Amino acid sequence: MSNQFLSVKETSELLSCSEQYVRKLLRYGEISGERISSRWIVASESVDQYRCKDDDASVVILDHARRSFSKPTLKALSFFSGCMGLDLGLEKEGIKVLLACEVDSAARKTIEVNRPEMALIGDIRDYSSAAIREKAGLSQTEEIDVIVGGPPCQAFSSAGKRQGFNDERGNVFLTFIDLITELRPKFAVIENVRGLLSAPLQHRSHEMRGKDYPSLSNDEQRGGALLFITRRLKEAGYSFSFNLYNAANFGSPQQRERVVIACSRDGEKLPYLTPTHSEKELYGLPQWRTLKEVLNNLPEDNHHFVKFPEKRLKYYRLLKPGQYWRDLPVDLHQEALGASYYASGGKTGFYRRLAWDKPSPTLVTHPAMPATDLAHPEVDRPLSIEEYKRIQEFPDDWMIAGSLLDQYRQVGNAVPCSLGRAIARMLLAHLNGETPIIYPDFLYSRYHKTDDVSWMLEILGHLEESSGEQLSLNLV
Repeated sequence: MSNQFLSVKETSELLSCSEQYVRKLLRYGEISGERISSRWIVASESVDQYRCKDDDASVVILDHARRSFSKPTLKALSFFSGCMGLDLGLEKEGIKVLLACEVDSAARKTIEVNRPEMALIGDIRDYSSAAIREKAGLSQTEEIDVIVGGPPCQAFSSAGKRQGFNDERGNVFLTFIDLITELRPKFAVIENVRGLLSAPLQHRSHEMRGKDYPSLSNDEQRGGALLFITRRLKEAGYSFSFNLYNAANFGSPQQRERVVIACSRDGEKLPYLTPTHSEKELYGLPQWRTLKEVLNNLPEDNHHFVKFPEKRLKYYRLLKPGQYWRDLPVDLHQEALGASYYASGGKTGFYRRLAWDKPSPTLVTHPAMPATDLAHPEVDRPLSIEEYKRIQEFPDDWMIAGSLLDQYRQVGNAVPCSLGRAIARMLLAHLNGETPIIYPDFLYSRYHKTDDVSWMLEILGHLEESSGEQLSLNLV
């Protein structure tokens, strides 16, 4: 093939991507070709080389400075960027990301192939604020409009050990807060899991609690980590507001709840995000987007997915869209779940077929794990990576690098683009002096008292009871 040329269409079929993405690779020199009139022809040898490069796990993407000399009006820096769901949301509303920060090798390849002009750095702890500005192509005095980031959430997740800031990943969170206060952007946005609302500043194992041990200190009480973070931001002159948001309320076809902390250097408290959708059409808003709405025009062929074991397919074949293990014949319940049948809880993730007429549940990093199944509504398989991308609202031509499991992990961990867009719209409205739209008593998530005011009153009240001292909101 070394002396042959391919059309854009042929190249897209070889690389399993869209024709638009092939043109992007040509423009950035990732593959070689020649433009004849309005059409490209592609050197087949360069396509072979690109495929080998993409499949080679040993290929290392080095840190590099921004490769573009143009500077947008609104400038953002992104940390813990992953495959850039939050960043794409910002970009769609006109906030340009100049620099991404990511240590995961597959995610770094994703960033590099989709945004090769963007600065890319690795471990946040290896860079000073001055070095970050240099990589982003900014002088030491240029304004940064927005810094966004979702520090590793495992340290605060209720599904893990919840080591908080005792965890190495939790310490990276504190490094991120320090960088915000040093770089001093107009706005900072921090995204994290619901567990951050209850995580302590210092974790004490459950084996060391009870009547035979001292009472929990204030630092060991629930909410201590978020109190510490907000105190640090306030000391640096930043206002803050936060809430727990269900992405479905902002146009995502997925029920995914995330804490979003919005900070402003001008000291004026930022409003909560403005919903665009509602489960029950409250305030005249359209209903949540459904799985069918985003998958209905996705081609049925060329899907890439992991497989269910044959012994589990036996049960899936008995289920219809929206059903799960409890919808199996009763005499099969124990057989299907095995030892998990005796576990507590609703076990709603077992043998779960998604419903066409509802948003997807939260995407996970592997769609075929027994307790968190994400099966196609009708086909006997898990969701494909192509369906994952649609649910997280990535463009079809957005390349996700790495093995199939790498791809699932990246997209499963991403912030839905709609939530990123809602964040951007809120920031832009504040910059433009616009009055925010407020829907009184709107349920942003399925939980109560997750907004900063209600949460702070509850947490400080709990600390007062524990310490016997009267505390004030001024503490934070």
